[in-house]
Amino acid sequence: METRRTNKGGRPALADPAKHRHVLYLNDRENARFLSQWEQSGVTSKSRFIAARLFGEPFRVVKVDKSAVEYCARLTEFYAQFRAVAVNYNQVVKALHSNFSEKKALAFLYKLEKATTELSMLNRQVIDLTNECKELWLPK
Repeated sequence: METRRTNKGGRPALADPAKHRHVLYLNDRENARFLSQWEQSGVTSKSRFIAARLFGEPFRVVKVDKSAVEYCARLTEFYAQFRAVAVNYNQVVKALHSNFSEKKALAFLYKLEKATTELSMLNRQVIDLTNECKELWLPK
């Protein structure tokens, strides 16, 4: 008498497994068309793509603009640096007041204020460029 172990490991069984298989033959032209549509859809599985097309699910084309992705990555990197400057701003002011005389600290604070103004204008330009990028390149 053999006893079956119910939990031997492995992948859990599906409630409704896909066990029906259908074969489809395509000529070279049809196969090239099928493969181009499958690549444009962005679906990783060919069988899921075929089932979606058979049952009338919407056909989506996924396009990735590498320049927009690179722009967003650089913008994120720049914004992280901008935040690091903002976080350290109070520490710099406190260090100026504690380590220098009042007159020298005010001179350094004036220079710091000019640099901060330039940085804020640069940040405004980045925001304007980002909004322009959204309007021109990103889908609506």
